[in-house]
Amino acid sequence: MWSVDEHLADILEAVRPLEPIELQLHDAQGCVLVEDVMVEIALPPFDNSSMDGYAVRVADIEGADEEFPAVLTVIGDVAAGSDGLPGDRAVGPGEAARIMTGAPLPAGAEAVVPVEWTDGGTGGGPADTMRSLSDAPEGAGGEVRVHRPVEARAHVRARGSDVKPGDLALSAGSVVGPPQIGLLAAIGRSTVKVRPRPRVVVISTGSELVQPGEELTGGRIYDSNSFALTAAAKDAGAIAYRVGAVTDDADTLRATIEDQLIRADIVVTTGGVSVGAYDVVKEALSSVGDEDEPGSGIDFRRLAMQPGKPQGFGSIGPDHTPLLALPGNPVSSYISFELFVRPVIRALMGLPDVNRPTVQAVLDTDKALTSPSGRRQFLRGTYDAEAGTVTPVGGAGSHLIGALARADALIVLPEDVTSAEPGTDTEVILLR
Repeated sequence: MWSVDEHLADILEAVRPLEPIELQLHDAQGCVLVEDVMVEIALPPFDNSSMDGYAVRVADIEGADEEFPAVLTVIGDVAAGSDGLPGDRAVGPGEAARIMTGAPLPAGAEAVVPVEWTDGGTGGGPADTMRSLSDAPEGAGGEVRVHRPVEARAHVRARGSDVKPGDLALSAGSVVGPPQIGLLAAIGRSTVKVRPRPRVVVISTGSELVQPGEELTGGRIYDSNSFALTAAAKDAGAIAYRVGAVTDDADTLRATIEDQLIRADIVVTTGGVSVGAYDVVKEALSSVGDEDEPGSGIDFRRLAMQPGKPQGFGSIGPDHTPLLALPGNPVSSYISFELFVRPVIRALMGLPDVNRPTVQAVLDTDKALTSPSGRRQFLRGTYDAEAGTVTPVGGAGSHLIGALARADALIVLPEDVTSAEPGTDTEVILLR
């Protein structure tokens, strides 16, 4: 039998990151940058106001209070998107300019007084009830009374205070998420060079499978694997396509896989990899290799693990698309995906860390856990980060999908461990 580590190493040795492509920002979400992105413009590109208020000279409002406000002449408005005061006029001694949030600080001004600290140009007291200049009465202007002093640069966002030309915006290897897309757009980038998200086709097999929503008849079960693995592929960062369950017919399965290759960077099958009379995945794929192409074809193996002993891996089709054949029991299938398929997806994306994070935790259970000698066992559990403990969920059966749905971790019992007592330190793979 192969060990878990040997099987994974063999898979990753055969996988290479996808070739980079240039994508529009809205298509690049979830992809990995392949080159550094440098800043070419300052953010903000100019000094601008962080408040609705009045652009002023600091000396003109020094010592101002509610009893003795500074009275300034309002010489105009500066709106967001404008170039400043009309006619490039500057704010002079004893003057102020009404300014909106995001508007450029006009020449001559040194700070912004929030509108709440003024009378809003109404000639009354402090405008504490006003939260923006749009609340001021129409035509308010002429003069404004300022009831508090400010320091130089108060409420001003300085040019380049976020990023400056020549700064590193994003480094190669970064995953492009919503904040990264926002930054790229803000510095004027419309496209980026990335490795695309892998396309994963998930195919479940078995004549006993019925699609959810259909009526169950005797001896049949709902197809859960294709739904779970398609969701898992998306969670790993892939674009995933689910194919409805294929019946136990080798020719049909082979034709289905061949039809799907046009949209697949990886093919994942579930079911039909054991030694039963109807295990058609092995029958359909055992002879797909090309004798003139070393390394092509699917190799079916037994792994020293529980659950998930039967596994298959290889390549298929003219582009040698990787295919991973997983067992059909729901827990076996999902754990196999986490251990083997997820790392392939991450490797194709060009990510350096392809595996789920692991931690050490204290086993919180009333009785010892048992494991077969020579097998690495993966049990479902719930991890308490604050307490540093992990609690088993459900039993060891590979059909217990209810327990899997409640788990957020896998408890790992190594090949040389046959019993783990309560309070034992154990390796835990975090699933969330």
